[in-house]
Amino acid sequence: MKMKAAVLVKHGHAEEAFELREIDRKEPGSREVSVKVEAFGLNFADVMARKGLYREAPPLPSVLGYDLCGIVDQVGAGVSADWLGKRVAGMSRFGAYAEYCVTNINGLTAITADLDPISATSLGTQCCTAYHAAFQATNIYPGERVLIHAAAGGVGSILVQLALHHGCEVFATAGSDEKLEKLRKMGVHHAVNYKSHDYESALLQILQGERIDAIFNAIAGSTFKKDQRLLGAGGRNVIYGAAERTGMKGGKIATLRMINRMGLLIPILRMAKSQSLVGVNMLKMGDYKPERIASALAACAHLMETGVISKQEGGLLFGIEDLAKAHRMLEERKTTGKIAIRWD
Repeated sequence: MKMKAAVLVKHGHAEEAFELREIDRKEPGSREVSVKVEAFGLNFADVMARKGLYREAPPLPSVLGYDLCGIVDQVGAGVSADWLGKRVAGMSRFGAYAEYCVTNINGLTAITADLDPISATSLGTQCCTAYHAAFQATNIYPGERVLIHAAAGGVGSILVQLALHHGCEVFATAGSDEKLEKLRKMGVHHAVNYKSHDYESALLQILQGERIDAIFNAIAGSTFKKDQRLLGAGGRNVIYGAAERTGMKGGKIATLRMINRMGLLIPILRMAKSQSLVGVNMLKMGDYKPERIASALAACAHLMETGVISKQEGGLLFGIEDLAKAHRMLEERKTTGKIAIRWD
């Protein structure tokens, strides 16, 4: 059987990178299901993959996509037939940019019929990454000072909500005054425009000799050294992205430049301050710790249902014909919240 898919055929600009093709459908294997995709979500990793900068991406031609929502239409061995016909949301290991997607049952959770596709597609990568970073890879505690970079974005905005709900003092960075205003309305205590201010200097002035307890960073590069200087004893620096790399030209040389910007990490100095550096890669968690994904996804669905994590009012929903436009907007950081693409 055939299905339509947005296939990545070349690296480069969004308008040239994708082709809508008919390809073969996959059959679900053990512990897998097939989902008739209602909508799929975009992530910054997709932009990195399109530009040829994401080492985990499958070889060309390929079908990208982690996040999806839709209806289970087939189940594989070891999966209860009760899943058939259920509306679900969650994650796949690529393949979501298609009308049908096969994924492990650990990557899905049942959702209600009235949950909008933008919010539903945010439950996977965005919500699970935030939840895993804050409560599984490390932990945040009431009263702690928490710094969240790119705080108006998909993962960042959910981290903000989790930290506020947990009673933390939240420091946030974003790239426009409009985004700062959104963050303040969410309840962020201290918001800094990193494009118009040196955020390190601004935060040091606010902290008045105190330090940050936990940092969540999707930027990496030059922010890493600043963050290490802001981190206090017992602090945790959690890195879950490298968005700074997308703005640099030069292939592998540019990657080396970004790494060089991060500076030298001396483990014994981290030990002396009881500090930790934590890397988060949800693909690897899905590969080797799928039960953690299942636990995080179930927790996130509950937190959204109870209102701790808000639905994605600031997100955008595009038709499949506007995939390139949506990719470009995400790359240029002109959006807040989740971007989803709907199959009509």
